[in-house]
Amino acid sequence: MITDPLFYLVAVPGVLLTGMSKGGFGGALGMLAVPLMALVISPVQAAAIMLPILIAMDVVGLIAWRGIFDGRAIRIVLPAAMVGIAVGWATATWVTEAHVRLIVGVVAIVFTVDYALGGAKRLSPKPHNRLKGSIWGAVAGFTSFVSHAGGPPFQMYMLPLRLDPKVFAGTAIICFSVINAAKVVPYFLLGQFSTANLSTSAVLLPLAPLATLLGVFLVRRFRTDAFYRVIYAALFLIGLKLTWDGAVGILWPA
Repeated sequence: MITDPLFYLVAVPGVLLTGMSKGGFGGALGMLAVPLMALVISPVQAAAIMLPILIAMDVVGLIAWRGIFDGRAIRIVLPAAMVGIAVGWATATWVTEAHVRLIVGVVAIVFTVDYALGGAKRLSPKPHNRLKGSIWGAVAGFTSFVSHAGGPPFQMYMLPLRLDPKVFAGTAIICFSVINAAKVVPYFLLGQFSTANLSTSAVLLPLAPLATLLGVFLVRRFRTDAFYRVIYAALFLIGLKLTWDGAVGILWPA
């Protein structure tokens, strides 16, 4: 088990933010967990530690948002996400996290800047589009497999639909519950579930249900407009973080 106090100084806030995101509040804020932990340990180890915690959060989220979801979104996004996970597994030995973070970060920034400049106001809620949903679903599955960074690609498709926040949260928790469960076997076969990693996950695990329920509480008390402002702001900040980490990783690899 990891005993470095500095690790827990960054891991605890990361897990709390992830739980709030799983509860439906803050959108992709949970993506910050792996980057925060990666300040102290390797990103690969951080991803392995987070997966059991994410699955525990998924269980709480599924109970909290049971029966509230957009079925068509799930039918469009999930099959493509499974393809993305398969591609991530097949390319795990040569695709670097830095490249994935850079791509996801740039797309997130462009998307949120367009929203800030009035793109969201110019456009009415978009209908479902199987092609777009499949593309973003595949990207979400791939980036989720690499570094649990499936949030922004998922939101690229989902946010323009302008769903009710509760429906958005319920749809997201179903999609990522399946995605995270599908990652267990590949992670195991890649040797990422060591005794040290699982022991560290167990120490952080009690935070999972509390943080997730906090996210559920906040989402149920936010107005729709405020909810989406928080989501887009979080997505922009995470995009900046991912872009920086990706550029540094490519230009100055460790």
